[in-house]
Amino acid sequence: MRTYLIPAAALLALAGGTVVVAQQMPAAAPGTKDVSKVTGGRYAIDPDHTQIVFAYDHMGFTNNVGVIAQSTGTLTLDPKNPAAAKVSVEVPIANLKTGIAELDTHLMKPEFFDSAKFPKATFVSTGVKVDGDDAEITGNLTIKGITKPVTLDADFYGAGMHPMTKKENVGFNATATIKRSDFGMGYAVPMVGDAVELRIVAAFEKQ
Repeated sequence: MRTYLIPAAALLALAGGTVVVAQQMPAAAPGTKDVSKVTGGRYAIDPDHTQIVFAYDHMGFTNNVGVIAQSTGTLTLDPKNPAAAKVSVEVPIANLKTGIAELDTHLMKPEFFDSAKFPKATFVSTGVKVDGDDAEITGNLTIKGITKPVTLDADFYGAGMHPMTKKENVGFNATATIKRSDFGMGYAVPMVGDAVELRIVAAFEKQ
């Protein structure tokens, strides 16, 4: 049995199609957990790769989750003085999704986020303590117009040059636990847990 190898470009040409040459993928991911790749400066959040996952207890039966995407904000970072870093984030409440349409609608009501009146939550850092690749970020979290101090346990995930935008990218993970009752959302406690665990995936692009 004879095998005929015909280039794909030739087949497209015979068919009158358009030849599209795909860019060769790099041999390795451009981002690595190497702090020496962080040059510092002013960064903007990459909203397409930044997510806030939240988890809460439901009646002691399950630990349910949801996610908020498309946050915006800025990061100022100096590798020589990481403790001076500053971060500011705006979180669009309407982008909250649990995968349950009725619950999403309920969470927008006044007993929870009251999103018609308070469409955004914000976090503004007030201090940073660095320990190697880890950091403790203190700041003010505002939800429903109520501001409370919050501490994020953050760790450096990776940095490098984005192959398409040709801009430096840097990413972090962070965790925290807050009480929703602190922000005027104590509805249904204790049937629905007061403590809310946060896991944050944050990507930034140098400006």
